[in-house]
Amino acid sequence: MNFFRSAPVWLAAVSAYIVVAFTTTERAVVHRRAVPDSLRSPVHVHVVASGLDVPWEIVWGPDNWIWYTGQSGTIGRIDPRTGENKLLVKIEEVYRHRSLGLLGMALHPDFAGNPYVYVDYTCKKDSVITTKLVRFTYRGERLTNPLTMLEIPAHTGHNGSRIVISPDRKLMFATGDAITITNAQDKGSLNGKVLRMNLDGSVPADNPIRGSYVWSWGHRNIQGLAYGANGILYSSEHGDAVEDELNIIRKGHNYGWPKVEGFCDQPNERAFRDSVEATDPVKSWTPTIAPAGIAVYKGKHFPEWKGAILLTTLKEADLRVLKPDAEGTRIVSEHIPIDGTYGRLRAVCVGPDGSIYVSTSNRDWNPGSGFPKPEDDRILRITRGTKADLAVQNPKGETDSGETGRGALLYRQYCASCHKPDGKGVAGTFPTLHGTEQVRDKARFVQIILKGLSGKIRVNGEEFDQHMPAMGFLADESIAEIGTYVRQTFNRDLDPVRVQDVAEMRGK
Repeated sequence: MNFFRSAPVWLAAVSAYIVVAFTTTERAVVHRRAVPDSLRSPVHVHVVASGLDVPWEIVWGPDNWIWYTGQSGTIGRIDPRTGENKLLVKIEEVYRHRSLGLLGMALHPDFAGNPYVYVDYTCKKDSVITTKLVRFTYRGERLTNPLTMLEIPAHTGHNGSRIVISPDRKLMFATGDAITITNAQDKGSLNGKVLRMNLDGSVPADNPIRGSYVWSWGHRNIQGLAYGANGILYSSEHGDAVEDELNIIRKGHNYGWPKVEGFCDQPNERAFRDSVEATDPVKSWTPTIAPAGIAVYKGKHFPEWKGAILLTTLKEADLRVLKPDAEGTRIVSEHIPIDGTYGRLRAVCVGPDGSIYVSTSNRDWNPGSGFPKPEDDRILRITRGTKADLAVQNPKGETDSGETGRGALLYRQYCASCHKPDGKGVAGTFPTLHGTEQVRDKARFVQIILKGLSGKIRVNGEEFDQHMPAMGFLADESIAEIGTYVRQTFNRDLDPVRVQDVAEMRGK
């Protein structure tokens, strides 16, 4: 996720619906409007714990404590009443790098008789990176006896990974495509899939492919899994430069990546679906929002949210409430009660009393925009608030009024989460856009925007490992506006990018 794919949190309208309009040439126009007060629910936020090292997963434990994974390899449990934090294990073989580390976690549904904790994490031996699915046993307030249930190839990104236990007591494990474009459509690969296994690690007899863990395929990088009403399994998934998705995961279904992004609405996507059946998402977002953890709401604090899908986001740094229809197969409304205040939000779970818990993700691979704060990372509890809380949530009734120039808006939507609003990037991770050869050479700059980048590049003498998506789906006018904004805001002596410049480079 890189270069021209972003939107800083301060751009987002607090408590907003998002309406995305598409054309065949540009899938990237976003409009926001304020939500009427009658549709907004005031929330109150309390800090449960702070000073954590990226709590990637949080689940409600059988002891009424919050169990969490720390991305650097710790598993702990926190008393939500007092914030007391107890370490359960430090996994030394965890390889932490950017988005890699200790990620998903699920607890055995019969924990008293089977005190098992399932986690997945990345490892590195020499130059080989893998993802392990491991079962620990809980004894004497410690996690012991690690048992490796599965090990699959991994990469420097796109490793998933969420774990949930299904109503029929199967372990569902979401994996990313490991930055290998062929994995998702290859049913012989376990990357880019939702995997289904028995709780002892064996292959269920009723899986769609005999002898295989594969349950569904065609996934790029799933970041959230949760069961809703009627046994529906929802997933949140990162797109490339467009089309983040909310999907319903079904047995034996193909979700299209990399041939289809979001809804099958482009000529090349329709051609693919003429020969291969691909399943559309329930909802998609362009510009992308970097969806993360999801949970389905059941509780008393917000009865109007019953059955809603709670979604945390990284790029937009908000908590969204997605209300489905009675069947759970269509999203009828989208509400944003928390927007930008706490930075990137990673995981979400719901307590028995209906309190909502979310974790922040500000000390991970892409800090910036005022984060991390000294108290990061945090676990927050969300309960019903008052009208005063509602005023704090949206002190100015902000919406995107269009006052900002279109080039600046497009930059914020596609670039700033990586290169930051000031264009200075992140040292060692994302290059600056100030005074670089790649930006000063206009033809080369336009080609980079159109075609993207993959692999190692040198910028101002520093080496970066880049996986920047191509932005050729944008109209020539939009690319010219982005290019002009970058060249004249961060490099004031440079001439603008013209529509003709883009058209000429697009043909090469």
